[in-house]
Amino acid sequence: MLLPFDELPEEFQNDAVKKYYDILKTKKRSIIIKRTFDIVMSVILLVILLIPIIILALAVKLTSRGPIFYKQVRVTTYNRQFRILKFRTMVENADKIGTLVTTLGDPRITKIGGVLRKYRLDELPQIFNVLKGDMSFVGTRPEVPKYVEKYTPAMFATLLMPAGITSLASIKFKNEDRMLETSTNIDDDYISIILPKKMHYNLLYIKSFGFRNDIYLMVKTIKEVLFH
Repeated sequence: MLLPFDELPEEFQNDAVKKYYDILKTKKRSIIIKRTFDIVMSVILLVILLIPIIILALAVKLTSRGPIFYKQVRVTTYNRQFRILKFRTMVENADKIGTLVTTLGDPRITKIGGVLRKYRLDELPQIFNVLKGDMSFVGTRPEVPKYVEKYTPAMFATLLMPAGITSLASIKFKNEDRMLETSTNIDDDYISIILPKKMHYNLLYIKSFGFRNDIYLMVKTIKEVLFH
């Protein structure tokens, strides 16, 4: 549920965020339906995918050194930090030997990790994040605190709702690693070039927010993963 505007974190209390807040305020029913759907679908998927998840977990563990899961601090609703859960697709301690953004042909990616990333199977454990309430199936992909610190006033509007597993921006920028392939300063280029473009689509999502649109984006994501 939306907090009263004057109870939002200080960085949210600006005119740019207020415009999007007022849009969401008229869609309280859709927000309730969204959370209900997240809970029900999470339980169903965990029952259906439990065995595949166990198999993938074993594949990660047996093919490279390191933990099965990759946990990283990300930011969700109202600028709250949480630990996102993924299957590990990189070598152990990859964060310490490279950037926070992955590029095409990144040598840190393991063989099994490349397959998991291609079909987005590394994100299956995020179902637990959805069930807990830190994430939703559809919403702005959660950024690390380092990048959230660079948000413009309007960008904080994307944190009025839970972060998502997929989004319009995720679909549009599915080849983000290729876009940064020739970058000489990946972090700076991500913040100055990629992030503003992604946020453009994330803010459009808030304007058109509704349960039907969420279903459309989920179906579109599945098509993109399977057929492109």
